[in-house]
Amino acid sequence: MADRRRINGPAGATLPPVYLNEDAQPSDDSKISRTRAANAIRKLYLKTGVTPSASGSAYLEIEAPGGGAVSGLKLSCTVHGPRSLPRSTPFSPHIILSTHVKYAPFATKQRHGYLRDPMERDLGTHLEAALRGAIIADRWPKSGVDVIISIIEGDQDRQTSKSQELGSWETMNALAGCITVASAALADAGIDCVDTIAGGVAALVKDAGDNNSPRIVIDPIPLEHEKILSACCVAYLPTRDEVTNLWFKGDLPASDMELYTQLVETGIQAAKSANLVLVECLHETMG
Repeated sequence: MADRRRINGPAGATLPPVYLNEDAQPSDDSKISRTRAANAIRKLYLKTGVTPSASGSAYLEIEAPGGGAVSGLKLSCTVHGPRSLPRSTPFSPHIILSTHVKYAPFATKQRHGYLRDPMERDLGTHLEAALRGAIIADRWPKSGVDVIISIIEGDQDRQTSKSQELGSWETMNALAGCITVASAALADAGIDCVDTIAGGVAALVKDAGDNNSPRIVIDPIPLEHEKILSACCVAYLPTRDEVTNLWFKGDLPASDMELYTQLVETGIQAAKSANLVLVECLHETMG
C-alpha cells in the first residue's frame, strides 16, 4: 500500500530548462585545468566528536576545485559499539565488524533511493576489508561494532549530462574518504587499532593534446583531465607499512607490471598525505 502522507522526490535526476539566445555562442566550460601539482591532494577538513549520541563519530570534508564545476566530498561517520551480541548469536572469539555506506538522496545528480544499491554495497565491502586489517579484533570476543557512513555530498561533476555514466570514477575518491573518516571515528570511539589507516587514490590520466603521454596523478577529478585510463584506491597503514585493501579499476596492460607498481606506490603517497591530517586531528582532539 502506498504511503499517502509522504511526498517523495522524483526517482531520477531533473534538469531545469535553459534557453539561449540565438545570437549567443555557447562557451565550452565543461573542462577545468588542474592547478595543483600531480603529487598534491586537495585540502582536507577533519573533525571528531560531531555526534554525541554515538560511541565515536567524525566528519570529513574535501574542498571543491575553483569555479564551482565540481562539488566537494562531505562524509559523516558514526561508530556504535563495541556492544554485546544477542544470546542467540554463535560465539565469536573476535569482534564482528559491520559497515554501512549510504549516499544521501541529494548527494549526487542522480537521486539515490532509501535502500542501498549495488555500488553502495560494494563500498561497504571494501571499507570492511580495509578496517578489518587495522582493528585488533581479539580484544572484544562476542561483541559487535557498527560503522555507518553517510555521504552528504558526492564529489561529482555538476556539468556532466544525465546521459553520461555517473559515479564511475568518483567512487574511488569516496572510498578513500570513507576509510579516512572511519579511522578517525574508530579512534574517537576508543577502539584499539594497530595503526591509523587512511585512504588514497592514484590514477593514470591523459590530458589534452596529442603529444602528451599518460601520467600518474593523485586525487584525480575527471573534469580536470581529458580521460582517466585507470585508477586504484589504497588503504594504507603507515607505521606498519601495510596495505589492507587495494581496488583497481580501468584498463591496464597485464604485461606491464611496473605500471601497476607505480600506481600502488603513488596511491600510498596519497594515503600518507591524508594520514598526516588524520594524525593532527587526533592529536588536537585527544590532547
